[in-house]
Amino acid sequence: MRPVSTRLRAGLLATCTALTVLVTAGPASADSAPVTQLGGNWAPFTRCPVDDPAMLAADGRAEIVQCIASHAASGSIKLGNTEVVTGASDLQAGVVQHTGGTPTLVAPAGGALIADSADIPGGLLGLMCPSDIPVISDICRQITNGTLNRITATVESAGTPTGFDLTAGATSGRPILSIPVRIHLQNPLLGGSCYIGSAAHPIVLRPQNVSAPALGIKRFDGNGTPNTAGVMNRLSLTGASQTDTTFAVPGASGCGLAGMLDWAVNLKTGLPSAAGNNSVVLDGASTYLAGLNAPGTVVPNNGRLLSQYWHSAVQ
Repeated sequence: MRPVSTRLRAGLLATCTALTVLVTAGPASADSAPVTQLGGNWAPFTRCPVDDPAMLAADGRAEIVQCIASHAASGSIKLGNTEVVTGASDLQAGVVQHTGGTPTLVAPAGGALIADSADIPGGLLGLMCPSDIPVISDICRQITNGTLNRITATVESAGTPTGFDLTAGATSGRPILSIPVRIHLQNPLLGGSCYIGSAAHPIVLRPQNVSAPALGIKRFDGNGTPNTAGVMNRLSLTGASQTDTTFAVPGASGCGLAGMLDWAVNLKTGLPSAAGNNSVVLDGASTYLAGLNAPGTVVPNNGRLLSQYWHSAVQ
């Protein structure tokens, strides 16, 4: 097999990371995650964890570090009988590429994934009502306004992604990696611990490319200013389409007092749901990856220089 070039490896890493935002929601909200405004070609990387010890320790030989950011304006997810249209999402992370090994992702403060909330169609009334079960009927009578009826769904990480395949990132029809997630259902009557999936029994997404993204490369100075001879390099992959229809979805848990509403959520939503009955789609993702153009020339300071350049672009 021919060796993968440095440029192609960077592109594949970016493609892979774009896929992790197939479900446009995350464990942190845009209000809670620290965001820094950056200038020039650094602009997409507002949350890159450049000061994380694992990033700073990279020497440019044994480990090479980069920042990655993936943005999507919309998408959708179908779980059992329920399909939800999702809003804008933003995934950012640091990438530590180990020589001869697989990359390690470093999450920023507040979590790698933040996004708009997604509303469950029909809210709680659509999920459980009407019902001739006394406990459910009592809840239905309490739903007298939009606040009590509204259910939002937030997708959260439920473990570390595994099974990263570089070659699959440049082709279509092959899983690129496995991403364990859980979905937090939020409503005053469901309580604060209502989830579909868990760390022990997650939903495992195995996204794949439907079509290849458009590739672009830019050079820039450390502070983000465009420069065809700059020390930094930014790769972009835009217009990508990704999907997964192979994942199974477990039942809900923790809904209502002592989980007494789990069965009601599962019944109406059609959970548990076997593989083939569920799907996730991301439309028009834009993914960016940035790092030093020649990290081998700055050994042992790759991580420290990346941090220095990132901070120099702060506005």
